[in-house]
Amino acid sequence: MIKHFSSSLFAALLLGAGPTGAFAQGTVNVGAVLSLTGASATIGEDVRRGIMLGVDQVNSKGGVLGKKFNVIVEDSGGNATTALNAARKLVGVDKVPVVMGEYSSSITLPVGQYLVKEGVTHLNINSSSIKLKDLGATSFGLLGLENYANSFSASDTFALGYRKVAVIAPNNAYGQGVLQGYKEAFEKLGGKVVTEVLYAAGQSTYRRELEQMSRSNPDAFVYTAYGQEAAVINREAHDLGLRKTPWYAILLSMCVSDTPPEIANGQFGMELGAVQGPAGKAYAEAFTAKYKEGFKTAYTGYGYDAVLMTAAAMEKARSADAAAIQAALKEIGQSYAGVTGVISFDANRQRLNPPYDRLKYENGKIAQR
Repeated sequence: MIKHFSSSLFAALLLGAGPTGAFAQGTVNVGAVLSLTGASATIGEDVRRGIMLGVDQVNSKGGVLGKKFNVIVEDSGGNATTALNAARKLVGVDKVPVVMGEYSSSITLPVGQYLVKEGVTHLNINSSSIKLKDLGATSFGLLGLENYANSFSASDTFALGYRKVAVIAPNNAYGQGVLQGYKEAFEKLGGKVVTEVLYAAGQSTYRRELEQMSRSNPDAFVYTAYGQEAAVINREAHDLGLRKTPWYAILLSMCVSDTPPEIANGQFGMELGAVQGPAGKAYAEAFTAKYKEGFKTAYTGYGYDAVLMTAAAMEKARSADAAAIQAALKEIGQSYAGVTGVISFDANRQRLNPPYDRLKYENGKIAQR
């Protein structure tokens, strides 16, 4: 339905314009677990804004099942234990049938396992570990998993002319998957990963790891890191003179979200397709109008799409029951027109043929290249 709106009309609807009518008594609640503090706080806030914009849109069209729609957002702090406690609160106290989140795959996996065990609908809106496809029948993925991303980034770096690269990634489920998958895809093309480093989270310095990478004299440094940790890596790479060699970021918006522009400028990278087509353009306009600035990362639209898909599933099922929502999501997910493009699920309820962008960071902004 989204694709038929004009950009201006759709933006107005996103902002909550138009008749709402009176809601029936009560509120339909769902939940979200996001990193609002910690290393990925910039990303988490971006996603929270997208979710809230989705809530505005749903309620501007009459809510769900005649009731007001609401998302209860809990902060994970970028910590698996805190995230699990948040999920338990959403399920045990708030009795929500759907939980969206988290961001880091190493956090999303245990949260998703808990939700599946409880029969609650889990919507992965930001994580890409291939292990997520095995969570179970009540878990759905709205973005592409790392098998797609690794192939894309390997092809992109090879096309840029890099043949010997040094790679650094976080030592967790996400980073291990990226390092293994990227290396396999890049070397299949004829390239060589000459140094591979998995970094420990939360360090005050990564100088030792960077010096180890530099000794192999790569054509380029390939990295993926969470916002605040990436800021440390970028600053120290600059201080060590390593920026004379090209840097390529896997998930560029994550890698530069907390890094000063003068340090990050000139990097190439890839990213999830942030928004697609007229609906995506209208979403970007509505986001800027509401928050007085554009989104900082590529992840916000996935939170928005999750909200709209959840509401659509409830309306289709005529129920806020978790099992009914899951059945409806499987039908809707055959071809759903979201702001991040068409969302179609495979047999494991994961997104097929996800969009990616080839990007560069210049003049303090991420741009297509």
